[in-house]
Amino acid sequence: MALLGQAAVAMWWDMSPDQLSEFEDWHSHEHFPERMGIPGFLRGSRWPSSEGSQGFFVMYELADYETLTSSHYLARLNNPTPWSTRMMPHHGNMVRSQCQIAESHGGGIARSMMTVRFSPRAGGTETLRRFLKSQLAELPDLPGMTGAHLLQTKTPDAKPTEEQKIRGGDAVADWILLLSGYNAGELLEVGKSRLGSRLLIEAGAMPSASYAMFDLAYTLTPSDVNFPG
Repeated sequence: MALLGQAAVAMWWDMSPDQLSEFEDWHSHEHFPERMGIPGFLRGSRWPSSEGSQGFFVMYELADYETLTSSHYLARLNNPTPWSTRMMPHHGNMVRSQCQIAESHGGGIARSMMTVRFSPRAGGTETLRRFLKSQLAELPDLPGMTGAHLLQTKTPDAKPTEEQKIRGGDAVADWILLLSGYNAGELLEVGKSRLGSRLLIEAGAMPSASYAMFDLAYTLTPSDVNFPG
């Protein structure tokens, strides 16, 4: 998949099995459509873990970085619906990163996604950036692959929102790789062989990269929603 726009919100969290059915109902039928009604929101996607965990990866693709601090978005974040207020405390181990899209290659929407969270070490930023730029452009054309992207967190200078307060505060990732493909096995092999932990460290990353695999459950764009009026 090619990412839409210039910015994104990338999130990871856990959901307990006893809340899963209501969570998917709420997230699909209220929360996603609500977010797609905010100017600048271009696409939302939800990806449950394919590794047997209770984790989810969720991403909103945004027209530009300014969307993150728009009055429309902040109004929703600070005025959650009753259903959202009930569901927010069940988002466990929340990581929420507000990002600029640094690299995006590929096209289409595929069923599998690998996410890699990592940080450059002191003095390694430019070397790491060059390494990733050279790798990512090639990956979408490999067997099993469709997309390769780099996101860099840039948290806006803003007060905590009501949703954040309900959740009790969120952790934040730093640099994020997103690799998508139609074959999970080949995607995993490409990710580990071309962007594995050892290679990232040699290119300038800290030795703390976190890898996870997800399957697409649902995606929505504003054109998919019948808004009132």
